[in-house]
Amino acid sequence: MIIIESKRKKIENILKKYPEAIIADVTSNAKDGLVKLSPFYPHGGIPVPFSHGVTAECVEGIWQGLKVFENEGIDMDMFRNNSMKNIKRTVRTHGRVLGHQKGVYSSEIMDYVTAKHQIYIPTFKWVLENKVAHIIERLKNASIDKTIVLLDYNTCCDVDSTTKPLSHAYLIKAFVEGLYPYGPKKDVITTTPTLPLED
Repeated sequence: MIIIESKRKKIENILKKYPEAIIADVTSNAKDGLVKLSPFYPHGGIPVPFSHGVTAECVEGIWQGLKVFENEGIDMDMFRNNSMKNIKRTVRTHGRVLGHQKGVYSSEIMDYVTAKHQIYIPTFKWVLENKVAHIIERLKNASIDKTIVLLDYNTCCDVDSTTKPLSHAYLIKAFVEGLYPYGPKKDVITTTPTLPLED
């Protein structure tokens, strides 16, 4: 079983709730190989959706790079950021968000939910399939008879939420368990031993 909990919670409190659970930090601050599951991790060679021949270093770079603001369009420099830092583009700096551009060659702007379905989720899925398949397989096998708690800063599991950032830990869980958006919708459980899932 895979559970999603906030990285901000104390580990001892999580373990009180899920005794003997294995804690797996999948954020960009993870101290082991599980950091490769972060959307900020620079795997390189990630295809940018609707942009034939264009690749990026990380998932978050694509998401931020294709974001369109009232005062600024897309920023392809984000595609080349491999530092895991300075990737966020904010309304404070660029003005109100208008949406996400449908690739680098189009002028079509997608709303937030549509962009999650057509840009963020497919891109993250590509990484899970092509860059970290060995970690996903270990996680899948371990979750058969153990409780695995994935730590993420965002814990929203509603793919279609218009207000909250989607948890990438949920996308990992969904991929492993065949949940929406990779399969039919099912109930999702959200809410230190360390699993040797890393290389």
